[in-house]
Amino acid sequence: MAEPDGRTLGDEEVAAAERVIRSGMLNSVWGVEAKALEREMAATYGSRHAISCSSGTAALHLSVVAAAPDPGDEIITTPITDFGTVAPILSQNAVPVFADVDPVDGNLDPDAVAALIGPRTKAILAVHLFGASARIGELRALADTHGLTLIEDCAQAWLTETPGGALAGTVGQVGTFSLQQWKHITCGDGGLVITDDDELARRMRLFADKGWDRAAGRSHAAFGLNYRMTELQAAVARAQFAKLHGVVAARRRTAGLLTKALAGLPGVLLPNAEGHAWWLYPLVLPGGGAPALAERLRAAGVPARAGYLAEPLNHAPVLRHGPVYGTSRFPLTEEPAACPEAERMVAETLLIVDWNENYTDDHVSTVAAALWEALGA
Repeated sequence: MAEPDGRTLGDEEVAAAERVIRSGMLNSVWGVEAKALEREMAATYGSRHAISCSSGTAALHLSVVAAAPDPGDEIITTPITDFGTVAPILSQNAVPVFADVDPVDGNLDPDAVAALIGPRTKAILAVHLFGASARIGELRALADTHGLTLIEDCAQAWLTETPGGALAGTVGQVGTFSLQQWKHITCGDGGLVITDDDELARRMRLFADKGWDRAAGRSHAAFGLNYRMTELQAAVARAQFAKLHGVVAARRRTAGLLTKALAGLPGVLLPNAEGHAWWLYPLVLPGGGAPALAERLRAAGVPARAGYLAEPLNHAPVLRHGPVYGTSRFPLTEEPAACPEAERMVAETLLIVDWNENYTDDHVSTVAAALWEALGA
């Protein structure tokens, strides 16, 4: 197999970095690259606003700031995600509430979300896991019914299309994106946030720049941190952004070939390819056995892993027995509730194959042959 962490970094990124260094301006407050990246992102996604920041986690923090929870308010999210989805909730002294997932794809189950909405609920934070769209239309309807902010975590879902045809990140009030090393495109670390809401954009821009209203001089209008993207990050991100459609198209082509090659494979649920961006290629084994299968696939040279996480986040030690701040568990008051479907997926049924834009037809054949040999007898 090819290196599963393939990248598209090349001469274009080198030239972009050199352009910034030779300009002498590496700070985005006075530079041009981050502003240009924001314009390009907004144009691609058809959004009124795009805000650049220093990481995907920072982008999520901005989105939670946009939702404006009071201390102790709750934000419902998924237990199958990176901790970067949850850390910003705690950072705003809000409480992450974990809803269970659809056992077919690991995305939030809207019925489970609905059952958890209460008087302290402020937002729903949905993750488009592995590049597959969550049931985002249903989640938006829930959010609208209860007056909640819907945030979309699209770190793994660049150009993912929702069942309604919209791009993931444009259905909720806020969409967040990651430019971390192993995402579809990268500048090492970096993030972008999109929104059509002028007030939410204002809040997020202020927070990303220490609450500094630059138009008013050295005046701090709100509490904020320094989440500014540098010009070097932005220039590399722009070179990568120009390659995004090609990256996703290449992943879709080979993932489509694998899906066809696995048709009829017993004991496996294949992913729904519609709109998928294929950050990873996930398989679900309803009868269990994902850890053993992953071991067999690795022995055959296929980069496969079971479960994706060591444990779902409702079992993360920091959330079960703290502390969060100093010796305090604030804002947490109790351990997270069980999420049986998520727990079973991580322990028994979820298997992922690393995927990237450099895979060839031969790589697809290798993966397919290993899976048929393991399960097809």
